Amino acid sequence: MLTSLQAGVLDVTYQVQGPENGPPVLLLHGFPYDIHAYAEVTDELVAAGCRVYVPFLRGYGATRYLSADTPRSGQQAALAHDVLALLDALGLERATLAGYDWGGRAAGIVAALWPERVAGLVLGDGYPIQDIATAATQPGSPEAELRYWYQYYFHGERGRAGLAEHRRDFCRLLWSLWSPSWHFSDATYALTAAAFDNPDFVDTVIHSYRHRYGLAPDDPAYAETERRLAAQPPISVPTTVLAGADDGVTPVQGEAAVARHFRGPFRYEVVPRCGHNIPQEAPAAFAAAVRERLP
Repeated sequence: MLTSLQAGVLDVTYQVQGPENGPPVLLLHGFPYDIHAYAEVTDELVAAGCRVYVPFLRGYGATRYLSADTPRSGQQAALAHDVLALLDALGLERATLAGYDWGGRAAGIVAALWPERVAGLVLGDGYPIQDIATAATQPGSPEAELRYWYQYYFHGERGRAGLAEHRRDFCRLLWSLWSPSWHFSDATYALTAAAFDNPDFVDTVIHSYRHRYGLAPDDPAYAETERRLAAQPPISVPTTVLAGADDGVTPVQGEAAVARHFRGPFRYEVVPRCGHNIPQEAPAAFAAAVRERLP
C-alpha cells in the first residue's frame, strides 16, 4: 500500500506492508533506482512478520519537497536527516535499516551518528560515508576514474542538460553497466523509470554528484552534520555488508578494507552473479541479511 506523510522538509510517499506490531524495517533505495528494487525483499520480510517501510527518496517518485525555498540538495547529510525525520513521523524509536547506494549512505550515517535509532544495519557495497575532502583533491586509479565517468559528466551544465533530456535512456545505461550479469526486462525497467519523472529529480541528482567533490555548497541546515561526517565516524551497530561480485561501479573491496570502519558485530558477504542493484538482483540474500539484523 502506498501512502504519504509530512516528514521534515518532505512529503514522503512510501510503501508499507506487514503486521503493525512486527519489527520495523526501513528499506532505502539508491540512484538510479526506486522502491521497486525491494518488491521481493519486502515479500520475504512480511512473511517473516516484519513491518516494512519503503520510501521514495527525495527527488524520486511521488515524494515532494514541501517548500519551493528548500534547496534541492542531494548531499549525504540531507538524505540521513530525511531518514531521521521519517522515523520520527512514523513514531518509530528504532528500526532495522537497510540500503545501498544513496540509501545505504543515508542508513549508514544514521547508524554512525544516531546509533540509538538503529536496531541493525544492512549495507550494499561497504562503508558508505563520503570523504569529501579526499574526493575533492585526490585522484583515484584510472580504472576507478573510468567507472565514475557519469559523476564527472554531471559536474558541467552539459551533463545537467543531458540527464534532463535523456534521463530514462541515461539511467538504463547505468543499470546495464553496473549489473552486467542481470538481464532485466523492459517492463522491469519501466516500473522504476517512472520515478525519474519527479520534477526535482535532476536538481537533486546533480547536487549530489557535485557536492561529494566539493563543487556545490551545503544546505546550511546540514552543515554541522557534514562537519561530523568529515571525521569518517565508525559504525557501532550490528551490521551486515553485501557486495555484488559483478558490481560495475563499486568493485568488491574485500572484508579487511571494509571491516575497519565497524566496531560492533559485523559480517561481510560477496554475492555471486550480482551487480550493483543487490536487493533486486539477489532478493533472497538481501532479505536473509535483514532478518539476521532484526532485534
